Amino acid sequence: MTDSPEALAALHARCFTSPRPWSAGEFAALLEEPAVFLLAGAHGFALGRVIADEAELLTIAVAPEARGRGLGHRLMAGFEAEAARRGAARAFLEVAEDNDAALRLYKARGYRESGRRRGYYRRRRGPAADAVLMVRDLSAG
Repeated sequence: MTDSPEALAALHARCFTSPRPWSAGEFAALLEEPAVFLLAGAHGFALGRVIADEAELLTIAVAPEARGRGLGHRLMAGFEAEAARRGAARAFLEVAEDNDAALRLYKARGYRESGRRRGYYRRRRGPAADAVLMVRDLSAG
C-alpha cells in the first residue's frame, strides 16, 4: 500500500461500508491540513490530528486479510506516540457501538468510554448505532 489518497480510499472502502468509506478527495483534503498525520504500512493505516493538547484518531483501517496479527495495536501505538510527540496529553476517538473488534482494540489500548452520540451511525438496514466516544490519557504511556 502507498500513502496516496487513492490507495487510502481503496483500503478504506474494503474496510467500511457503514459508515460510508471516505473518498480520495476527502483523504487528500485532510492530508493537506498541518495538524493531520498519517501512519501507513503495507496492510493498514491510521490517520490522526493534534490540535493544542488533544489528539483525535480520525480513522484506522487494517486490510481484512491482515487482521488478527497485531497490526491494529501497532498502528494505535504509533498514533499515540506521534500524538504525544506533537504535544497531545489526551487522545480521543469515536467508534460505532456494534464494532466489537474495534472496541476490544481500543479498550486493550487503555481507552475508556467518555460519552455517546445516540443514533449517530445511520444504517441502510436496521436501526442506527450509537457512536461511542472514547478517551485515553497519553501521559500514562
